[in-house]
Amino acid sequence: MAAGEGRRLRPLTERWPKPVLPVDGRPVLATLLRELAAAGIEDAWIVVGHLAGQVEALAGDGAGFGLRVRYAHQPEPLGSADAVSRAVAAGAQAPLLVSAADTVYTAGDLGAAAARWQEAGTGLGLGVRLGEDPRPEHTRVRVEDGRVTALGEGEATAAPLWFFGAEAVAALDDVPGPPYALATVLEGTFAAGVEVTALPLGPTRDLTRPGDLVRENFPYLG
Repeated sequence: MAAGEGRRLRPLTERWPKPVLPVDGRPVLATLLRELAAAGIEDAWIVVGHLAGQVEALAGDGAGFGLRVRYAHQPEPLGSADAVSRAVAAGAQAPLLVSAADTVYTAGDLGAAAARWQEAGTGLGLGVRLGEDPRPEHTRVRVEDGRVTALGEGEATAAPLWFFGAEAVAALDDVPGPPYALATVLEGTFAAGVEVTALPLGPTRDLTRPGDLVRENFPYLG
């Protein structure tokens, strides 16, 4: 998902979309695409909106990253569930790995999370950060016996990484909104008593505010 306006990163994102900004001097999107390829994924749909041309120029057809990349367009910022629905309308099929395009994961975590979710056999999986000091923008989650059981409380935090089976993809059609949020899909899943697999991740790095760009690229300034 690479369509957001990155409002908290203004004025930088008035000129550049967040996914093309760097962590460790490399565009976040480029790092993510390489990690997806390393996890054995062959096809990726990038949902674009704000300054879409720069995102498309960076990713191209995906060949440079070892993937086949296609695009879906989100003309308005109508939420994360709307973004995934547009990727599905453009041809993406379950099972789906869904990620924000502004997050760098610990190397190897995407492949490990995918393998764990497939082994669990549940319809939904959510990446979770354990034992990490939460940032204000991180959503707390409760994890019990390897399952996510609640949003908004608990010792772990949700990462912007989801795994969707066919039934969960179908549920996107019934998400109320706008905005249409993936969190609503999770809450409906909890209410229905369906298991959501917790997928533990190492530290993640993302760009939320202008100071993050300095911290993630010039560590000596810390």
